[in-house]
Amino acid sequence: MAKKKLTFEVLGPYAVPTSEDSRVIGTEEGPTFFSRNSHLRGRRGAYVFGVRSGGGIMPVYVGKTKRSYDKECFTADKCLKYTKGLSSYAKGTPVLFFVATPRKQKGPPNAKVIKDLEDFLIQNGKARNPDLLNKRGAKEANWAIRGVLRTSQVGQPPKAAGAFKRMMGFSK
Repeated sequence: MAKKKLTFEVLGPYAVPTSEDSRVIGTEEGPTFFSRNSHLRGRRGAYVFGVRSGGGIMPVYVGKTKRSYDKECFTADKCLKYTKGLSSYAKGTPVLFFVATPRKQKGPPNAKVIKDLEDFLIQNGKARNPDLLNKRGAKEANWAIRGVLRTSQVGQPPKAAGAFKRMMGFSK
């Protein structure tokens, strides 16, 4: 019998409050953020800090929770990373996405599954942004599939690659 799959939900993007000079994110921003987004208190999962700039959002740091978002997203070490990431952009709005476990889950979320999710998000974030601040789990894969994964494509991908992507669910 197959194990039950844990299905996460994506929440966000949520604007992250900054200090008055708007280039620094400090621990004092956490209570403000979670008072505006109280539905996130007590939730667990992974999260991605990014910068919205020029019509897109670039991932800057990926994290996971052992306790809850409100206890872990705005710790001093995370705020230092966010500020460092934000400083790489002349302009931009800091945002957070949350990839949360279900609200009505029985028992505590599986920590191994959350770690697997974090690793997956780090690998994909690193492919999108080589300057992603994560060190652990950020080893870049040394393989690609032409026309499917981790390659730049000029022109149309080969028909076989398109069929393979659809079969494997990569194009959903």
